[in-house]
Amino acid sequence: MATKPRSKKSAAALQHPIRIVPLHRPEAQRIAAAATPQLTYRGGPLLTAVEVFTVFWGTEWKQAEQSAIATNMNLFFDYILTSALMSQLGEYSVPGKNIGHGKRTGTATLASPAPNSSVQDSAIRQLLQQEIAAKNLPVPSPNSLYFFFLPPSVQVVLGGSASCREFCGYHDSTSDNIFYAVMPYPGCSGCTGGLSVVDALTSTTSHELCEAITDPVPGQGWYDDSNGEIGDICAWKTRTLGGHTIQLEWSNKAGSCV
Repeated sequence: MATKPRSKKSAAALQHPIRIVPLHRPEAQRIAAAATPQLTYRGGPLLTAVEVFTVFWGTEWKQAEQSAIATNMNLFFDYILTSALMSQLGEYSVPGKNIGHGKRTGTATLASPAPNSSVQDSAIRQLLQQEIAAKNLPVPSPNSLYFFFLPPSVQVVLGGSASCREFCGYHDSTSDNIFYAVMPYPGCSGCTGGLSVVDALTSTTSHELCEAITDPVPGQGWYDDSNGEIGDICAWKTRTLGGHTIQLEWSNKAGSCV
C-alpha cells in the first residue's frame, strides 16, 4: 500500500502492494513517474465478468440524503458494468481469462451491528464473512466483488493508515479469495478533489472497480512495481461517461491514461 502515487512510501506501504485511492494532492501529481508505466501480468486471478454486490453499512443510509446517494451508486454500477469502460479493460485479457462486461447482482443495507466511528479493515472482513455465512449476502463466486460503502463520520483504518488522512478507498481479498472494496464517505477535501460528493464517489469507485477486476489479489494480477495498479497511475484524472464522473485508467496499449 502507498499513501500517494509516485512518492515516498510509508512503512505500511512496503508490506503490501498499492491498492488504495490516494488523497487528492495536486502537488504529488506533478511529480514525474519513477519509471515509464507498464503493467505486467503476474499470473493471479482476474474478474472476467465481475459481479458487484453493494453493501451500505449503517442506519444513515436509510436517511433521505444518504439513501439518494446509495440509489445513485447502484444506478452507476448498473450503467458502468456494461459500458465502454469495461470494454476498455479487455486489453488486459489473457489466454483463458477474457475480461468482459459485468453486472450488479444486488444490494443490502446493514444496520446491525452499527459501525463504530473508527473501523478497522479486519472488522470489515469479519463482517463480510459473517454476513455471507448468515446468508444476508450472496455466496461468492470467482467473479464476486463486494463493495462496502461507509456512512459519514466513520473513519476506516487500513494497516495503520486512515481514510481522509492517507486514502479515500481501497480493495483487497481475504485469504480464501473473497474480493471486496471499501469506500469511506468522502467527507474531506482530499477525498472530493473539488468534485461533488456523488462525483467523488463515482470517480473513486471506478478507480477501485477497475483495479479489483485487473488485480483482485493485489500484486498478483496486472501490476507495475514502480507505479502500482491500473488506477494508481492515473489517480484523480477524470472524465464523464454516460453522465457519470469516472477516473481515467492506464492503458498499456495506448501508453497513456484513457
